[in-house]
Amino acid sequence: MKFDLLTIFPECLDSYFSSSILARAQKNKLIEINTHDIREQAGNKHNTVDEPPYGGGPGMVLKIEPVYKTLKKIYKIKNKNTQVILLTPRGETLTQTKVKELAKYKRLILIAGHYEAIDARIDNFIDQKISLGNFIMTGGELAAATLIDSVARLVPGVLGKAESLDDESFSEYNKKTKEFNIEYPQYTRPEEFKGLKVPEVLLSGNHQKIKEWREKQTKFRA
Repeated sequence: MKFDLLTIFPECLDSYFSSSILARAQKNKLIEINTHDIREQAGNKHNTVDEPPYGGGPGMVLKIEPVYKTLKKIYKIKNKNTQVILLTPRGETLTQTKVKELAKYKRLILIAGHYEAIDARIDNFIDQKISLGNFIMTGGELAAATLIDSVARLVPGVLGKAESLDDESFSEYNKKTKEFNIEYPQYTRPEEFKGLKVPEVLLSGNHQKIKEWREKQTKFRA
């Protein structure tokens, strides 16, 4: 699967993308992550990509031209296997259900806004908008990294064992109650730490009882 990130800060996520599971997945060619500097398409000697908003108000607005030119440089022909996504508070809230939907595509192109916003005319050149939730960040880069991480781990082979996805939080959804599962608590060695002991059932070796305990410990929330 291929991810492309359009941003004015292309180096800000390098360390994250080159670490741990994402790094291994790229090395094994299971995923590909590319960043594209919007400033390269600014078209002026100072690489200026922002201007004050029409109508007045605080902050600066990311101009439409460099964003559009960057997008067209890497995505010339629209196709059904690709989604162009704008990270914005005005978007659909990201959930595990949405992550599973996005994982079905072969390529995701993510546009990370910055400053006050991106010129709203960008809406004519994207497929969907996504938000992490009801809070504001200084830019869309971290939101994009979150989306990439959550989708990438669903690509076959990225986590190593497919079973790792079976019981984890948000892997199940009850349509009737509109609730997701929250995974049961986990423990490992030592068996006792500062007087705090691992539940005896987990040490029993009785797989049926362990399964029942885990089912009781699993919580659900909307």
